[in-house]
Amino acid sequence: MNPPVPSAPASPPLNVMIIAGGLSHERDVSLRSGRRIAGVLSDEGMAVTVHDVDAALLGAIEAQRPDVIFPLVHGSTGEDGSLRSLLQLLDIPFVGSRAAACRVASRKPVAKGIVRRAGVATPSFVTLPRGLFTEMGSATVLEAVVEGLGMPLAVKPEDGGSALGVTVVTDRSQLPDAMVRCFSYGDSALIERAVAGTEVAISIIETEDGELHALPPVEIVTDGAYDYDARYNAGRTEYFVPARLDASVSAAACEAAKLAHRALGLRDLSRVDLIIDSEGTPWMLDVNVAPGMTETSLFPQAVRAEAADNEERAGEIYARLVRRAAARGPVG
Repeated sequence: MNPPVPSAPASPPLNVMIIAGGLSHERDVSLRSGRRIAGVLSDEGMAVTVHDVDAALLGAIEAQRPDVIFPLVHGSTGEDGSLRSLLQLLDIPFVGSRAAACRVASRKPVAKGIVRRAGVATPSFVTLPRGLFTEMGSATVLEAVVEGLGMPLAVKPEDGGSALGVTVVTDRSQLPDAMVRCFSYGDSALIERAVAGTEVAISIIETEDGELHALPPVEIVTDGAYDYDARYNAGRTEYFVPARLDASVSAAACEAAKLAHRALGLRDLSRVDLIIDSEGTPWMLDVNVAPGMTETSLFPQAVRAEAADNEERAGEIYARLVRRAAARGPVG
């Protein structure tokens, strides 16, 4: 009798570190995102730890030397490229876009200019720093804005996310309060023409062979503004996945989202927020390099719909992103 052939030893699970938290206004959302994705990846057989952005982080990275890092920090350091610059210096593979692309995408006026040149429609806008209002007088400046862009308007911080500091203004008398709210979250305001229509979020993932794939669009219907409370507290917002769009309109919106992702040089995943007007034209509002991953966030809703369409586990979609990042290594 031949001796039994020994089986090959099982490969160790991927060692994944999730970075969440930080000190931005979106800290709580980031922590919730991190905890949720940690559970998802653990269920997929990975060894996962979660670390905050604090003085102990670099020591933890050096001690653990994870196979891959999944940064889920929202707000400035998480989306402006600074944290990812540090990861690149440490030679650690990570999920998501490189630092340079994040720096561009996080600056809304810059990102809008780039995607517009690439052929994606985006509302007309102006970017004004707080100091200009002090030097020239707010009444004069706001009057020029209304004359130049018309009404209604959307006022938002130049960077940041989760709709913090965002106000839709339907009457010019509302503008001063909107500016005060905006400047409480940053020193520069982006004021753009508000487009009426259907609000959708389209999440983009890159496949194993590097192709861009749009997940099912998520349609957002609220009982008011789609603000921070509506985003993260169940009950105020109704979602339709896939969005209730004609097939041709949905395809055009998905192509616009992929074009924005490509034009900005993003990697692995992103979420593009758009308004579809009455003519079926998709207007790009924002691009997110670190989309929220809470239970009510838009990216996870799209992932669940994609998984159901393909009869697979939603966790496998996240796991593929992590495995892809680990495989390409730190210089990828």
